[in-house]
Amino acid sequence: MITSMELKVLNALDDLEDLIQNSKKVLGKVLLSEEVLLDYIDRIRTLLPEEVHQAKWLSKERERLIREAQQEAERMLSEAREEVKRLTDESELTRQAKESAEEIIAQAKRVAREIKSGAADFADEILGQLEASLNKSMSIIGKAREELHQSKSN
Repeated sequence: MITSMELKVLNALDDLEDLIQNSKKVLGKVLLSEEVLLDYIDRIRTLLPEEVHQAKWLSKERERLIREAQQEAERMLSEAREEVKRLTDESELTRQAKESAEEIIAQAKRVAREIKSGAADFADEILGQLEASLNKSMSIIGKAREELHQSKSN
């Protein structure tokens, strides 16, 4: 069954199709007003499911999380290097400092990988759900258009 939102999208696409078919043609090209086309794009964009808007947000959020993870890893690496430098002047402490710094660096790298992997997995899961939802919507739209074309033929 077609939802009201899907019907509105179909109507907007049908209106745009009619506009193109009934527009003035010059040398085999269709002349359309930029303002009219932009209005149709805005109209269709507002009719898109919330999942599309969420996907865009998720993509930006994923990038932000990755960027933050990299910054945190760099901060931790910088702190580890500073700690190593401070401790290198002392003989026995130098060896211990190097071990400690290596542990901190390894831990920072593990944390960064985990954060990056988690953000990527989260975004992939949401995008997969969105893809499934959009595929379903596209299938419904295709069937509805097919029904419209069949009813026009009868």
